[in-house]
Amino acid sequence: MIKLGITGGIGSGKSTVSEIFSLCNVPVYIADTESKRLVATSPVIKEKLINIYGKELFEGGVLNKALLASHIFNDKAKLEQVNAIIHPEVEKDFKEWVVNHAHSPVIAHEAAILFESGFNKLMDKIVMVYTPLEIRLERTMKRDHTTREKVLERIHNQMPDEEKAKLSDFVIVNDGAHSLIEQVLDILKQVKDL
Repeated sequence: MIKLGITGGIGSGKSTVSEIFSLCNVPVYIADTESKRLVATSPVIKEKLINIYGKELFEGGVLNKALLASHIFNDKAKLEQVNAIIHPEVEKDFKEWVVNHAHSPVIAHEAAILFESGFNKLMDKIVMVYTPLEIRLERTMKRDHTTREKVLERIHNQMPDEEKAKLSDFVIVNDGAHSLIEQVLDILKQVKDL
């Protein structure tokens, strides 16, 4: 089994690329979706977050996302503390997911922070989705109903594209001029030939 990591900055089109892989019969683990599920359902995560931030974080048994965000926004140390709680549970969940997909010759793991979280070490090959900055800004402002400044702030908090590209085995260019399907098919051909 070949494990592909799919990464890229906010608004790069990771989800679209993941959907194409999925249409090519490659199961895709979406780390963002699964981490949100785990934060809502994992007693381990819940207990550790309550120990740090108090019971009000889970008033009514449901995570108060706004309260958690207020604790970690613009505080890198607190963000890293929360990630240190969540990432091990996501890793455990991913490993169980891999076992459940053992019949698949290729699987993928999509994560915006693949390198930052260390999940790249669990992958055989890394696919980075590159999209020009202006396209990323437009997409994210429209999708998230937010300002250019707020999107730029989020982009600046992520690993730069140039760094991600250097650490990746494949770079998919998502600029509207290159076929995403052809690029995905080419990557699949190359990894299946390994």
